[in-house]
Amino acid sequence: MADASRQVALVTGAGRGIGLAIAKALGAAGFAVALNDLAVGSELTRAVESVRETGAEAIAVAGDVADLSKHEQILRAASDVLGPLTTLVNNAGVGVLSRGDLLDVTEESYDHCMAVNAKAHFFLTQAFARSVIHVERSADLFYSIVNVTSSNAVAAAAQRGEYCASKAAAAMISKVFATRLGQEGIAVFDVQPGLIETEMTAPVKDSYRKRAEAGLTLFPRLGQPAEIGMIVRTLATGALPYMTGQVLSADGGLLLPRY
Repeated sequence: MADASRQVALVTGAGRGIGLAIAKALGAAGFAVALNDLAVGSELTRAVESVRETGAEAIAVAGDVADLSKHEQILRAASDVLGPLTTLVNNAGVGVLSRGDLLDVTEESYDHCMAVNAKAHFFLTQAFARSVIHVERSADLFYSIVNVTSSNAVAAAAQRGEYCASKAAAAMISKVFATRLGQEGIAVFDVQPGLIETEMTAPVKDSYRKRAEAGLTLFPRLGQPAEIGMIVRTLATGALPYMTGQVLSADGGLLLPRY
C-alpha cells in the first residue's frame, strides 16, 4: 500500500541534466521520487537507479508532458506506487529547432517551445493542484510546485526568441498559480537557471565558459546541475517558509544590473 505520510515528488524531464540532479537531491532529502521522461529507456532506467543509490524509493514514469491527455495518467502512475504527491517539479523543457534570425522563426519551432516550456507547465500544474486540494492532507508535509524556467524569461536572445517567449510565459504561469494556490497552502516557485553545464548546452559550452570567465556572470564559471538540485531541494523541503511566488535567479549573478 502506498505510503501517505512522506514527501513524494514528481520531476519531469528527469532522465538527465538538471532534472536528474533535482531528483537525486530530493531523494537524498528523503523524498520518494517519480522520474518522468518521454519513455522508459536505458537513460531513464539509469537515472532511477542513481536516485535509488541515495537511499530513496524511486520509479520511472513515462509520458510526454506536451500531451495534455497524459497528465492524469502520469500523476496517477506516480501516486499509485509512491503515495499521494506533495511536490511537482516542472523541469521538462526544449530548445529551439534551430538558432537563427528572429525574422525566420517558424510556427513549428514556436509551437514546439510553447507546448513543452509553457503549456505543459500550466496544465500539469493545474492537474497536480486539483489532485492535492481534493484529498486530505497531512499538516506535517510541505506541498509545493517548483517550475524550472530560465534566465531567458528575462534576458532576450534574438537568435532563439521563441524559446525566450515560452520561458517568459512559464514565469508568469508560476505567478498566477502562486496567486491561486496560496489559499490552498501550496507554495509555488520559479527557479531561473542561467548558464548551466548540461547536455542541452554542450554545443555552446565553450563559448559560454569563455564569456563567464570574461565577466558575463559574477561567478566566473558555468553553473552545475547539482547546484540547481540543491536550490530545488531547499524550496521543496519548506526550508524557506512563508514564501511563495518568488523568482530565484540561479545564474551566478548573470542578470544583476551593473555598470
